Amino acid sequence: MAKKKAVKKKAVKKKATKKKAAKKKTTKRRPQRAARPSARAAVRKPMTGIITHTELVSSDPPATQGWCERVLGWKFGEPMPSPVGPYHMWRFSNMTGGGIRVNNPTEGPGSIPYCEVKDIHASYSKALANGGSGMMPPEQLPGDKGWIAIVAAPGGVPIGLWAGK
Repeated sequence: MAKKKAVKKKAVKKKATKKKAAKKKTTKRRPQRAARPSARAAVRKPMTGIITHTELVSSDPPATQGWCERVLGWKFGEPMPSPVGPYHMWRFSNMTGGGIRVNNPTEGPGSIPYCEVKDIHASYSKALANGGSGMMPPEQLPGDKGWIAIVAAPGGVPIGLWAGK
């Protein structure tokens, strides 16, 4: 009787080993395909209504940039040229960021949050129709970087609008 049990155990072990080997072979036989980037992956989904950019308006942009680097640890890229002078930009890992520019003669230092919108012209019109006042109509950014506009919300608070290409 002991011999029969030992033979059965060996037979069960052999079957189990064959099944494992068959599974391993199947796994090895499947070809690995390289992941193909989908057309959707290349297009960034708009973050409508989210503040994605903050503009700091300064009477001394290099001093403001240096302070932000030393105190806040912000990292800046090379300044971009703009009609009013260098535009010093930073970017955070959550895909938000901003820039520092010199203030125009008629404006004081401050900040302007920019909210992302799908359609710059429709959003600008909607802002005005709902009690906002125009500060800067929609304008295309240099280098095909999208469109911006600025409105004053009721109470005088400037809010920027930005739409991609």
